[in-house]
Amino acid sequence: MRYVVCIKQVPETTDVKINPATNTLMREGVVSIINPFDMYAIEEALRMKARLGGTVTVLTMGPPQAESALREAISMGADEAILVSDRAFAGSDTWATSYTLAMAIKKISDYNIIVCGKQASDGDTAQVGPGIAAHLDLPQITYVRKIEHQDAERIVAERLMENGIETVESPLPCILTVVKEINEPRLPSLKGKMNAKKAVITSWKAADLLAEAKCLGLEGSPTKVVKIFTPAPRQGGQMLQGEPEEMVSQLVAKLKDAVLGAAN
Repeated sequence: MRYVVCIKQVPETTDVKINPATNTLMREGVVSIINPFDMYAIEEALRMKARLGGTVTVLTMGPPQAESALREAISMGADEAILVSDRAFAGSDTWATSYTLAMAIKKISDYNIIVCGKQASDGDTAQVGPGIAAHLDLPQITYVRKIEHQDAERIVAERLMENGIETVESPLPCILTVVKEINEPRLPSLKGKMNAKKAVITSWKAADLLAEAKCLGLEGSPTKVVKIFTPAPRQGGQMLQGEPEEMVSQLVAKLKDAVLGAAN
């Protein structure tokens, strides 16, 4: 069994600046960490490996500094890591990112389960995992909170839904996106940290993926950020005073006036 975990290095702080020329994040000088949801993905892949054996490969697309995130994953127990890094990938939206990662996974070729965090903390779109599934034409189970059964041919997982739990069975290979309820990520051991320091990180560029240049980076992204701005602070507002019952009556009266005024 081979488990591929897609991770992303994200800014640790919420005080992130935007490049006014490209409307993309400025990551220079900002402390970066592994995306929190991806930590659960790494942990779950390690647990699946412990049950059925195999190897865990961690994959990320990013600048050269993202190598530190891969080494952290190795310190947790991952067997190997691949960094997909090229200036051609700069400015990728979720479609271009999922395409690039899918092409890297195609190059890996012998995979059984691909695991992603539900979403990235710097984008919160939850689109990359499903996007990889679409590009690879693979079944997917999203928002996974528990693995019920797993063997060499299939997997059964519980999905966390807004109104309950859904149990889904899928043949392999498939893609899982996990939520934080699935496990508690382990801390790296001293041996793991030593292994991570001396680990050889495989690095691939755009040419290594045999990807279509028109699908990469900012130019290959179907969505474009046209403008980013800070909304002006809200003005006005009115404070209601009195006992709760009195304030409710005042509020209802004002809402009625607003509705009737809009209707007229």
